Amino acid sequence: MSKSVIIGGMIAALLALLPLLFIARARVVRSDRTRIHLIQDMDNQPKFKAQSSNPLFADRRAMRPRVLGTVAREQLNEDTRLYLGMSNGEFVPTNPLPITEALLKRGQERYDIFCAACHGLAGYGDGMVAIRADELQEGTWTPPTSYHNDLMREREDGHLFNTITNGIRNMAAYGPQIPAQDRWAIVAYIRALQRSQNAKLEDVPEELRASLR
Repeated sequence: MSKSVIIGGMIAALLALLPLLFIARARVVRSDRTRIHLIQDMDNQPKFKAQSSNPLFADRRAMRPRVLGTVAREQLNEDTRLYLGMSNGEFVPTNPLPITEALLKRGQERYDIFCAACHGLAGYGDGMVAIRADELQEGTWTPPTSYHNDLMREREDGHLFNTITNGIRNMAAYGPQIPAQDRWAIVAYIRALQRSQNAKLEDVPEELRASLR
């Protein structure tokens, strides 16, 4: 192979690297010039940015005020029992959703994710976070409430729903994170936990009572 061919090949290889070098440089160097977009992906298009002007409207504002009386789809939330846990200004005594096995399983799943860390898997207020806080003894921890006392057993379902929604004392509000139906599922599961730890003989079907110790 002649020397000129070798030199030509080396030059061609170096030239082939130039696009990669330019790309690498563009990724680390700041610039006020718009980057080259081979695929636009709607990055560059006619639009009005926030707080900009628009001569189309009489007030020349690009940002338009909300139309009075409009509500986002599926966010009207007229049913105060379902979305607030209240009726006529009072907490509803019972869960507005039908108590089914599917609802309880959903409630258990959501409870284990959001509640068990503090309240414990059985609801005695002995979750991992609570145990760790007790060990640290920093003086700023409010122990989570056990569900298995007369006060908690006698509270209305709407009261429990409201606590999950808006928080109480050091407990954060979970309304923004947990949909209303899932909050009611958690309430239903809490009631199941309470029933499991405070069951009476009358709660057991008569044909099974003889098998109990």
